[in-house]
Amino acid sequence: MSGTIEGTAGGKTGVVVAGGGQAGFQVAASLRQGGYGGPVTIVAEEPRLPYQRPPLSKTYIKTDADFDSLLLKPRSFYEKNAISLRTGDRVVAIDRQACTVGLASGGSLAYDHLVLAVGASNRVLPIAGNALAGVHQLRTAAEAERLRAGLAGAARVVVVGGGFIGLEVAAALRALEKQVTVVEAADRLMGRTVSREVSRFFLDEHRKMGTEIRLGAAVAAVLGEDRARAVRLSDGEELAADLVLIAAGVTPNDQLAAEAGLETRNGILVDHHMATADPRIFAIGDCAAFHSPFAERIVRLESVQNAVDQAKLVAERIISGAASLPPYRAVPWFWSDQGPFKLQIVGLTAGADHVETAGLGEAGKLVAYCFKGERLLGIETVNRPGEHMLGRRLLAEDLVVARNEVAREGFDLKAHVAALKRQG
Repeated sequence: MSGTIEGTAGGKTGVVVAGGGQAGFQVAASLRQGGYGGPVTIVAEEPRLPYQRPPLSKTYIKTDADFDSLLLKPRSFYEKNAISLRTGDRVVAIDRQACTVGLASGGSLAYDHLVLAVGASNRVLPIAGNALAGVHQLRTAAEAERLRAGLAGAARVVVVGGGFIGLEVAAALRALEKQVTVVEAADRLMGRTVSREVSRFFLDEHRKMGTEIRLGAAVAAVLGEDRARAVRLSDGEELAADLVLIAAGVTPNDQLAAEAGLETRNGILVDHHMATADPRIFAIGDCAAFHSPFAERIVRLESVQNAVDQAKLVAERIISGAASLPPYRAVPWFWSDQGPFKLQIVGLTAGADHVETAGLGEAGKLVAYCFKGERLLGIETVNRPGEHMLGRRLLAEDLVVARNEVAREGFDLKAHVAALKRQG
């Protein structure tokens, strides 16, 4: 599927987008939707049309779904919208003075604006045996397809990492009746993203699903000769495994920007319009580090929402050329489907020092209001979509909810939001 779809827009330079994921696709689509008439070129490392990643760790690995079901748009979309798509290639160098990029294929492209949507890469654990057959990573469709093929002859699976991806895969594999053990080095699940209350909820539910969870357990090595047969923990215990998935997080792909002299800080540092120190170069999505008003610090967010919203802002900035556009202030939200449980998070709840919970009496449902002092950082919900949507409205409109109100028995978020709107 590698190759090039040529657009037909006139001109010699235009916009070059490095990266064919959600962010790269969205900025190209938004440029055309906004009336941008210059050339638009996406350089995508994978030899495929841009596609959705979230289903890879859920439905895609446990079904025989066709890859085309993941596509963001069919091939005809790029042809009709004069978007040149160079698949199976990547940007390997940036010449900021000449305003050109060098390609892995040996060619080069000139640009008026360059958008770095280069994403992130799986963190590789420096342990013996990590390259054995039967050891998998999961970020791309090709990796998902290899994992899906490997599952056919695997009864026992060890998942290294208790974050979103590891737990989504664990739940999917339990649905396939695989014996699953999740090994997490921290003292709780999803420790970097959710409150302890939500961590405990999912620990209990995954165990009820039949998944064995090992917390505070570090992996020392994957054992085997020609292929993986076990995982050895740092305390010497060995866990038998026919297949191992390493889901130990990601690192931003910021080396390209750093080599071009752009500042990086766990990601490519950008301003409130996603521009780097070079006004012709932007960074968006998983690779971009920016100041968030919802965290009051520099953050890097890995979410579809963030990728889409940043891409739309950059497209508007390129089209209008207006430095007076409002700064990026999209409310961050995330989700994770783990078996029958939909976890939804609005806001950035890391750093909360007080959590009020509700819904504990309802099986499979939970709402956690996360505060830092008296400030509501965000809301984490499980199978409570109404409260999630209300939370997005609260943060977007700067509506206030106090800790003592949430703590009252019978607190009703919907009624509270309605009362605030009447007052306002």
